Amino acid sequence: MKSLREQYETRFERALHPAEQRLLSLLSDHLKGVARIDRISVRAKSVDRFLKKAEKTNSDGSKKYVDPINQIQDQIGARVIVYYKGDVEAVSDQIEAYFRSIEEQEIIPDSAWEFGYFGKHYILLMPNEIRHAIKDAEDCLPEFFELQIKTLFQHAWSEAEHDLAYKPELGELDEVELRKLAFTAAQAWGADEIFEDLFQGRK
Repeated sequence: MKSLREQYETRFERALHPAEQRLLSLLSDHLKGVARIDRISVRAKSVDRFLKKAEKTNSDGSKKYVDPINQIQDQIGARVIVYYKGDVEAVSDQIEAYFRSIEEQEIIPDSAWEFGYFGKHYILLMPNEIRHAIKDAEDCLPEFFELQIKTLFQHAWSEAEHDLAYKPELGELDEVELRKLAFTAAQAWGADEIFEDLFQGRK
């Protein structure tokens, strides 16, 4: 029986990597008429990152994923980065018109007094166009892919925060460093609010 690494390496080479560019083209076609999109990207999760995620545990020490090859939903992840907060909904409308959504989540901090990650996430059914395009590897293709929609400020903050906060070799951030991250999150949120107000005021 193949190891989890071998299974995913086969899936990555046969299906995930070939599907990247095709899914990018499909998303670009469906979002062609939407204004103020900064970029669209699609990336298959690397073998090492997949295996690291597969090892995650729950608070009680049990495995988070019993069957990671079928349970991990972001083996292919897409991002759409837009200028302003209002543009997130314009992209969402197009996505919901052309793709079948399995799960939708708007991620915001738990409290109005907190600042942190913001973004809109979808788990979408893999389109038939992609399945037909790689028919010889359809058995390796996941059923779903993840799509994130963020503003430029949300994206910039989350990328920097992830780089700083998720490096085990550097150790955990101390209290002052965490406060600094929270401060930058508040600034990013404020910038989004101000740019949205300015844009709406000049319509």
